[in-house]
Amino acid sequence: MATKRDYYVVLGVSKTASADEIKKAYRKLAMQFHPDRNPNDKDAAEKFKEASEAYEVLSDEAKRQRYDQYGHEGVKSSFGSGGFDFGRDFTHMQDIDLQDILGSVFGGGLGDMFGGGGGGGRRRSRNPNEPQRGNDLRFDLEIDFEEAAFGSERQVDLTVNDTCETCKGAGTAEGSSRESCKQCNGHGFVVQGNGFFQMRHACPICNGEGSIVKNPCRKCQGTGRIKAPRHITLKIPKGVETGSRLRLTGKGESGSRGGEHGDLYVVLHVRDHEVFERHGDDLACNVHVSPVLATLGGDIDVPTPEGYARLKLPAGTSTGKVFRLRDKGMPSLQGGNGDLHVRIEVEVPQNLGSGQRKALEAFAATLTPDNFPEARKFQKQTDRFFERRDALRRMK
Repeated sequence: MATKRDYYVVLGVSKTASADEIKKAYRKLAMQFHPDRNPNDKDAAEKFKEASEAYEVLSDEAKRQRYDQYGHEGVKSSFGSGGFDFGRDFTHMQDIDLQDILGSVFGGGLGDMFGGGGGGGRRRSRNPNEPQRGNDLRFDLEIDFEEAAFGSERQVDLTVNDTCETCKGAGTAEGSSRESCKQCNGHGFVVQGNGFFQMRHACPICNGEGSIVKNPCRKCQGTGRIKAPRHITLKIPKGVETGSRLRLTGKGESGSRGGEHGDLYVVLHVRDHEVFERHGDDLACNVHVSPVLATLGGDIDVPTPEGYARLKLPAGTSTGKVFRLRDKGMPSLQGGNGDLHVRIEVEVPQNLGSGQRKALEAFAATLTPDNFPEARKFQKQTDRFFERRDALRRMK
């Protein structure tokens, strides 16, 4: 695929999905798009490869953490320059059986469907009163080109939902506690419908919490959380680019009932630079030289992130000529550096004095068409065009 999609989007899971949720999502897609079930279907084959690549990263804790921080650039070396190695990924399919498929569709094993107890894939409902993990947060941060090139340290100030210190997150006033909801008997849901098909809905009394607060904490009004400022020191590694994500574990919103904090994702946006233009890990810049230097050749100093580099300009260099300086570009998150592409701009002198003008006119008088081979070539091409045009007009 020409443009890589977000791996979480590919599998259809959230960024906080558990390992089991990721595995379940991959199994469903793998069974749907497996080449054996879709012979000669290139689109299905590509989707299978895409899902396998996403699972390859998100099922590995180290790779997933690097992907969460830096995006596709952070795991690019895992697949090499040729993309995902499809041949090594068939092991992901080895434990997918009929019961897994039914589990993906109906949300449980065969025993859950028919009320039996022998289904190997039987699942328990989540206890609404158990600790709940806090929400992840996103913070967009603009940084200068220099910060992306050399790394930096920034202070991030934001306001988040944090645990109420008065009630310690319980939401209840001192001396009281949450009471089990009588409407749903503490389950957090009510069941509607009769017969084979029944549907669960969040309890309208406790809003799916399974319990209610009759005597709420005055500071947080029973929510267990309050708005609180947070000051975070953020270390920006060198080589980041627009779209790079830095994950700060446990810096998101606080959980409920003692649940762990969510994560904070800082999405970086690198400002354009007045000297360098960035293309991935490569950089480009325009260097202006005089007509004399372009004609006679000579050494010029070229700016790079690490300082000036000497470039030998050959005689007869024209505007638009590009020179590549290896390893003089942007540092890469994978290690090493990109290249620097230097484009030569021949600058026409301005604000000439009378003496300079006379000297230039004297020099121009010595020039012949042989001194301008490109102009002479262009003139010949133009003459041939008009000759063919006139020949066609005479034939009419």
